[in-house]
Amino acid sequence: MHVRGKPGIRNSASVKNQTPVTEFILLGFSHVPHVLQGWLFVGVGAAYMLILLGNSLIIFITLVDAALHTPMYFFLRNLSFLEICYASVTIPRMLFNLLVGSKAISILGCAAQVYFFHSFGISECFLLLAMAYDRCVAICCPLRYTLIMSRSLCLQMVAVSWAAGSLVSSGHASLVFTLPYCGPNEIDHFFCDIPPVLKLACADTYRSETELFILIILLAIVPSILILVSYSQIISTILKMPSTEGKHKAFSTCSSHLIVVTLFLGTGGVVYLQPKSSSYVESNKLLSLLYAVVTPMLNPIVYGLRNETLKGALRKSCRKIYFWAGRHLRKSSDPAPLH
Repeated sequence: MHVRGKPGIRNSASVKNQTPVTEFILLGFSHVPHVLQGWLFVGVGAAYMLILLGNSLIIFITLVDAALHTPMYFFLRNLSFLEICYASVTIPRMLFNLLVGSKAISILGCAAQVYFFHSFGISECFLLLAMAYDRCVAICCPLRYTLIMSRSLCLQMVAVSWAAGSLVSSGHASLVFTLPYCGPNEIDHFFCDIPPVLKLACADTYRSETELFILIILLAIVPSILILVSYSQIISTILKMPSTEGKHKAFSTCSSHLIVVTLFLGTGGVVYLQPKSSSYVESNKLLSLLYAVVTPMLNPIVYGLRNETLKGALRKSCRKIYFWAGRHLRKSSDPAPLH
């Protein structure tokens, strides 16, 4: 987010004389050659399928396997569900625009996209913080882990994550869409996000941008600091472990979460806090593509490849499905008894 001054605002008389905007045009990647747009559609479509399948698989496995009914996998299940929701706010619309070429979106649709995109994103920040706390308790206080990380506490932490995302994004959306919009109506992005939408406002956006800038700083910095504090405690405890195998297992458990945190908060922070330059708009689109598409896709890959317990549960579930399908096919192929 970038705070700009007041010189460019239009006077109230000119705003009143202009027709309010009823829809926006998402320019997206319209400047890209048509052939490359086709490849972009294929690539983003494939990534979306991986997001849906990979995260749904994690949700399914952690639900059906009783051994994974622990706080760590409860948070991971919620994270996977959040990733599906988060990606579904922007990717289907982007694919539709690339396929059909219709780039119009109503003011209400744009406001909904801003609200849900930031709601799920902020909820994920808080959920990643809850997951860091869970790992900190598991490694630093293993004997008290089940006592501290009770079911009620886990439910409360997830509920707070969702509520915080909803409340903060409501404030974001109201700050943006209570401003008047009277033209132009072209958003140079592939989805409705706060910085490109604010550029089109017909009023002074200095206060709105300042408040949003402060909120984003707090939402990016505070969880990052608390996660760093948690991991400093975790690393300190791991280094004191006498067993090499114990150290390796602890690092392996935490590294997956740390990779996801770095990808999500790192790319998001760069998008909203990078300084403006001549290439700002294009680099912003590419970085937004990274954290809106690539990061949700990598979540199941990172956790699936690095978590032996999850891989073991997947193999066990596959064997159960295979034996069930084989038994069902054998029964259906048996000849009917003669009467």
